[in-house]
Formats: sequence, C-alpha cells, structure tokens
Amino acid sequence: MAKSKQTGQGTPATVALTKAGLPFSTHAYEHDPAAKSYGLEAAEALGLAPEQVFKTLLVEVDGKLAVGVVPVDRQLDLKAVAAALKGKKATMADPAAAERTTGYVVGGISPIGQKRALPTVIDSTATDHETIYVSAGRRGLDLGLNPADLISITSAITAPVAR
Repeated sequence: MAKSKQTGQGTPATVALTKAGLPFSTHAYEHDPAAKSYGLEAAEALGLAPEQVFKTLLVEVDGKLAVGVVPVDRQLDLKAVAAALKGKKATMADPAAAERTTGYVVGGISPIGQKRALPTVIDSTATDHETIYVSAGRRGLDLGLNPADLISITSAITAPVAR
C-alpha cells in the first residue's frame, strides 16, 4: 500500500483515509511517556479543546470485542456501550488483546485502519463539531477529520456513550 502523500508519516489509518479519498489533517506532537492520560496530553499539546479530541477504547460486549470512541475528558459508559451494541454486558478489553486485534499500541489505537473491523460506537457529541481529532495510529500523532467521515469509514453508530 502506498503511504499518504499528505503526511509522509503513513500509518494504517492515514493509508485507509487516503485510499477512501477522505480529507484529513495530521497533527504531530512530542509524546511524553510519563503522561497519565494520552488523550489529554494530545489535546493540551495540540492546543485543542478536550471535547473535540476523542480516545479509542476497546471493550468486550458479551465476550466479543468492540470499539468505543469518546472525548478524552470523559469516560466510556460501559452500560451505554453494551446497550448501543444490543448487548447485555461490557467490560474493558485486555490491553494485549486490544493491541493484537487492532495492530496498534495502547495509547496510539486509532479507530481507523485496524487489522480487523470491529463494531464501533462513537459518542454522539462527535457530531457537534466540524472537525474532531483521533489517534492516527501511534502515540504523538493525531488526525483531524469530519465526524461524518469517521462514522463512514468505521461503519460506526453514534450513541450517548460518554459520561
């Protein structure tokens, strides 16, 4: 696969967006390995409002992996994710399983370009913004894109899953 000509820093996420013909921007920052919250670190480093920067979390819903995408200053409501995916119970996925399934490292998991497509729920507040930011597939690199494009490329549903 060709790397994104736009960035010179191709990741599976940027390659997938380029291949789909969807517009996006990349935003690099110096990642601090000691950061307590990768998402809040990204928002602060990039000078963005935390409600506009989204984190990607893997969950198990009734034993099957799924993706939840919520603003970095909020938490994923596990009951809401389970309900949105028509399941009974959700728990956070094992980090090793998350890395193995997505092909990304924890703290750099992008909702786009994962090794295996998983059911995805994006918090409904994403559509309040013209542009939102998600991991580009590695720590220290985020993507800016239209929420409708994120929903489209991930075949996601939106629901109020943040608390």
